[in-house]
Amino acid sequence: MNTTLVWIVGGLLAYVLGSVPFGFLFAKTQGKDIRTLGSGNIGATNVFRSVSKTLGLLTFLLDFLKGLAGVLLVPRIAMLVCGGSFNGAIPEYLDLLCGILTVAGHNWTCFLGFKGGKGVATSAGMLLGLTPIGVGIAFAVWVVLFVFSRYVSVASIGAALTMAIVVWPLMRGKPGYPVTPAVLTALAALTIWKHRSNIKRLINGTENRFNFKRK
Repeated sequence: MNTTLVWIVGGLLAYVLGSVPFGFLFAKTQGKDIRTLGSGNIGATNVFRSVSKTLGLLTFLLDFLKGLAGVLLVPRIAMLVCGGSFNGAIPEYLDLLCGILTVAGHNWTCFLGFKGGKGVATSAGMLLGLTPIGVGIAFAVWVVLFVFSRYVSVASIGAALTMAIVVWPLMRGKPGYPVTPAVLTALAALTIWKHRSNIKRLINGTENRFNFKRK
């Protein structure tokens, strides 16, 4: 089995998987272009607010699952394609690379002119495959911030910051340290950077709060 080929195939598969714009596709089933609605983002939050609550939740689920599949499934498919065993030990850091490229595909999808979402759900799926405890802590922070602030952006930024901090003690002494936590910290920083327009609206007092009450 050619290890270099496995990395290339795995990376390409991961990027293409991440590029599938579920939010955009679901909005199209309703005759809408999600890029022209609400915040213009193709992610679950905008689909939830601008198209359908059900489709918004489904978008989140599928974006989350593609991040998880990027870590757990794509590397093994790449090995199988390249003549290896699906259940064999994958090369070190291949799961990390595939996870990163899955998130990159979501954020800069080749199907929509390399413009995509913010990567929150896809990053969460990727992180679940790499550090389940870290995701649990970050998710708890997300819930607390969301309930008290009613800002999805505040919750997402807070969860990203939490993940950037907790991955270091959680992964200390484990295979991939310190490369993996360093990469995950960079990924958290990217998530926050993708929320820069939300941060501006928060400062200006124009960010939309989530309304728990039915209209």
